[in-house]
Amino acid sequence: MGPLFKQQPKVTAPLRSVQRLSTKKKQDYFWAYLFIFPTLLGTVLFNLGPVLYTVYLSFTEWGAFGNSTWGGLVNYKKILNDPVFVSSLKNTLIFTVLSVPLSIALSTVVAQLLNQQIRGVSVYRTLFFLPVVTMPAAIGIVWRWLYNADFGIINYLLNLFHIKPVGWLIDGNIALYSIIVVAIWGAIGYNMVIILAGLQNISPQFYEAASIDGAGMFTKFFQITVPLLTPTLFFVTIISMINALQTFELIFMMIGPDSLVIRDTQTLVFMFYKEAFINNDKGYGSAISLVLFLMILILTIIQFKWQKKWVHYS
Repeated sequence: MGPLFKQQPKVTAPLRSVQRLSTKKKQDYFWAYLFIFPTLLGTVLFNLGPVLYTVYLSFTEWGAFGNSTWGGLVNYKKILNDPVFVSSLKNTLIFTVLSVPLSIALSTVVAQLLNQQIRGVSVYRTLFFLPVVTMPAAIGIVWRWLYNADFGIINYLLNLFHIKPVGWLIDGNIALYSIIVVAIWGAIGYNMVIILAGLQNISPQFYEAASIDGAGMFTKFFQITVPLLTPTLFFVTIISMINALQTFELIFMMIGPDSLVIRDTQTLVFMFYKEAFINNDKGYGSAISLVLFLMILILTIIQFKWQKKWVHYS
């Protein structure tokens, strides 16, 4: 008979294997964190740091010579009673509500047309995309000349039809809408490229099956193209809304801070720039920027919620 209790086998080898594996994982983590450390450090210093400092500044009051003191909610109370802020908020919302849907609608139509097999389609795509690679300052200067009330090309063409000159940028009633036209023109190229990529991902078999069933051009567009293009349109809507709410360059270049119609055209970002860097009230300017940030955040969350609900019921 053998022994009553057999000798248990040694487990030294498996333990060493596990230990080696654990050591290798530690080395992998070390090198991974070492490689991402420069990017992480840059993100903290140049992104997170300024955000936290802006939050701090929004609770401070600034004097005439750059001295700041803790003011608590003074700046936020000032926002609630500031008619200039209300006017800037109104201009921002008008700019966003008009420019975003119109630019996306026109971009979708242009993308649909440029998705066809036509001669010279690459040239047309390049021409529509040119405003995207052009500096906003250059666009603002060129359109400012086009809109000039005395010697602008647009008023010259209107004069050929015996129409009186229009003060596109000096009339407070239409100056904002003139800038919206330029913003829509400049956004079509970027949106068109993204929507065109979404269109090219739609299988031609859907359109072939619809043609067999006798579907027309508009039926194919609204029953096939639009539903399958929804994720792309949602992305474009989010990006366009955020860009519209942060509009600054066109207003700065086409109107300017000293214009008589700046009150009728300035957005929240322009008001932030004026308060923080012209009036040197960085506390109030920081409060305005945080309010704009919260507004963008809330609107984006609402759009995500709406998108999920729309997909669920569609």
